[in-house]
Amino acid sequence: MSQPPQELPTPGETIDSDPTSGREQGGNLGSDEDVQSSPIQARLGEAEELKQEGNDLFRLNKWNEALQSYRNGLARLPKRRHPPAPPATAHEEGDPPPAEGESSRTPTEVDSPPTSDASADVDSPLERSCAKTRSVLNANIAACHVKLGENENAVKACTEALQDDPSYIRALQRRAQCNEKIGSWSALSSAKEDYTTLVTLLPPSSNQVAEAKRSLRLLEPRIEEAQKREVGEMVDKLKGLGNGILGQFGLSTENFKFEPNGQGGYSLNFSR
Repeated sequence: MSQPPQELPTPGETIDSDPTSGREQGGNLGSDEDVQSSPIQARLGEAEELKQEGNDLFRLNKWNEALQSYRNGLARLPKRRHPPAPPATAHEEGDPPPAEGESSRTPTEVDSPPTSDASADVDSPLERSCAKTRSVLNANIAACHVKLGENENAVKACTEALQDDPSYIRALQRRAQCNEKIGSWSALSSAKEDYTTLVTLLPPSSNQVAEAKRSLRLLEPRIEEAQKREVGEMVDKLKGLGNGILGQFGLSTENFKFEPNGQGGYSLNFSR
């Protein structure tokens, strides 16, 4: 049975290697005979080998090649078959290190071939091991996207990782940091949600809790600013559209005013 790769403590962005970090080990997959006869177990071993291959390429700064290896690893695994259990405790060991531009605060699903193998029972230890490996591979894919400056793709990959492991600390942190870089109203709001989740998952004594709370404080004015900016842009577009239509009748949106009606609402008034 393949051994899970070890974490690579490389500088800059790093990749995850241990799918069981901070949790029960997934090596107990039944009897040796069952494991050896399971096609799913064989695929899991291939996926772990491709993960290690990706780790080696990542360590050589070959981001695109590493990305392909991680995707190939995902393709070896069965598709996600059921929602994961609710988060219990946060895990950190074996997570990918932060990328350049990512904070040191320890920050798509590629479809895999369907399987009809009964050994991949939805609640079996083997399926849980597949879920952990999928999660790590998706987190490593996100690390590659961060290196390539593809924050939107990194967010998608982190979301896939969290589908299999909702308490994946590194994926939550990386997704929050990438959403901060994207900077839109929705992205910043999502970052706020992730930092809030981190505060609940991390041990109260962790330095990362203080950093998450600091990020939350800094996000508030940015979210408000982004909201005002995007609402203003939307209103301007609507006005442009309205003026295009009303102009045919010698009118414009300036002929219509919203005024408080004294009852907590607004009245639309027309004026020449």
